[in-house]
Amino acid sequence: MNPNVKFSEAHSILATLDPVSQGAATVTTGWVSMAYFHSLVAIIQTGVLGASATLDAKLQQATSSGGAGAKDITGKALTQIVKASGDSKQALIELRDTDLDVNNGFTFVRLSVTVGTAASLINAMLIGFNPLYQSAASYNQAGVAQIVG
Repeated sequence: MNPNVKFSEAHSILATLDPVSQGAATVTTGWVSMAYFHSLVAIIQTGVLGASATLDAKLQQATSSGGAGAKDITGKALTQIVKASGDSKQALIELRDTDLDVNNGFTFVRLSVTVGTAASLINAMLIGFNPLYQSAASYNQAGVAQIVG
């Protein structure tokens, strides 16, 4: 670990589900390539969940940026978050490049979040870290408006 490396040089915001009152449905980030990172983390946040609402989240993998052959990544799903204990919570799903089915060409990842029963306040993001080649800041999604520091 190098204490001189800035957070923004080692981490990149690759995709987001921006804060929203999400109705009962499944929403996904776009597909992101793992070609530039050793690791990724999905950060899922809840606000107030609707009456009897549930939230599920998982990481999926594909062989192309268009989602070809999409399938779930084994062991990369949250235990369901429920209204009774799930307001204003955060959850993480960590992924290493070695967790992907690279032998069969799976190199793209997305986050899938399902809200069940009632509209709920949610947001989520995929952050890449441990970049392979250069500063991670080069890979930030277009929505990153500022990096201060």
